[in-house]
Amino acid sequence: MDGPPVSLQTKNRPRLQDWKARVRDAAQSFWPSGDSPSDQNLRISITYYFDTASPDVDNIIKPIQDTLIGLVYIDDNQIMDTSCGKRDINGSFKIRGASSVLVKGFTQGNEFLFVRVNEMTDLEEVRQ
Repeated sequence: MDGPPVSLQTKNRPRLQDWKARVRDAAQSFWPSGDSPSDQNLRISITYYFDTASPDVDNIIKPIQDTLIGLVYIDDNQIMDTSCGKRDINGSFKIRGASSVLVKGFTQGNEFLFVRVNEMTDLEEVRQ
């Protein structure tokens, strides 16, 4: 999704609601039509590729998780693991096995948000 994310901490609530609607529209364009939301334990990974300033990563997560409720998953309490980061889009990257969505984000040349939700297959996995 193009453009900067809106922080959960914004005082401009209409702007936050508009941004959340844009996130949901983008997610719907990738979610298979007719598929029900997942009922599995999940992992979400969010990366914001920015051009200038960027909000704190911890303020990016919650609006995205809330927006995907009922579309990608039943409830955000299914999210067992979260990672969120930001990268300057003007940097150099080594990318292996990139999805077509990520490649498209880079080729458009605008700042963008990349979100991936995966089933969490091993809840005993220890992250270091």
